[in-house]
Amino acid sequence: MRHHDRADEPDKRALRREIRSARNRLTADDVRVSATELARRALALPELAQARTVAAYVSVGSEPGTLTLLDALRARGVRVLLPALLPDNDLDWGTYDGEGSLVRVRHGGRMALLEPAGDRLGPDAVTEADAVLLPGLAVDARGMRLGRGGGSYDRVLARLERADAHPALVVLLYDSEVVARVPEEPHDRPVHAVVTPSGVRRFGPADARHP
Repeated sequence: MRHHDRADEPDKRALRREIRSARNRLTADDVRVSATELARRALALPELAQARTVAAYVSVGSEPGTLTLLDALRARGVRVLLPALLPDNDLDWGTYDGEGSLVRVRHGGRMALLEPAGDRLGPDAVTEADAVLLPGLAVDARGMRLGRGGGSYDRVLARLERADAHPALVVLLYDSEVVARVPEEPHDRPVHAVVTPSGVRRFGPADARHP
């Protein structure tokens, strides 16, 4: 099948606007309750239960909350890596040592991000992860993820591929964000599982995506 990445972009932008609009209507209570359920379900995943190192991220605004999960992983003795955005949109990484170890960083006109305050480990540190939690806006029945549009995690996935690293790829979403299909481009890669407040859905191996 031929992929028309240029044609897909307007469709991706429209879907991103729709999902962001729905997220913006959530209350603080909605986000907090969902974060608790997301953490409970994610912690039960064998991929996370067996992981020694997990690359994750700190949610902002009305994104599905991650801090509860990050603290629970750390309490288990898991090494948690968090990203720091570089000027070229690539990601460096640092270790999560609790909520007090985070600093708020504003990158240009974007929403401020919470990033690790400690030493930087380099962009290749993600290749040490046993599981990678990916931010996203939607995932479809094939496991294809709609990202936030910055391209940072496309670079992460390409780096993992070059390193022949195969961590479990997991995305955390709200229930309504598991959709029939998201627009796909040639560089897009499927995730292995999506966790929502109401459950977990798994997808086939990455090499099972259609040609």
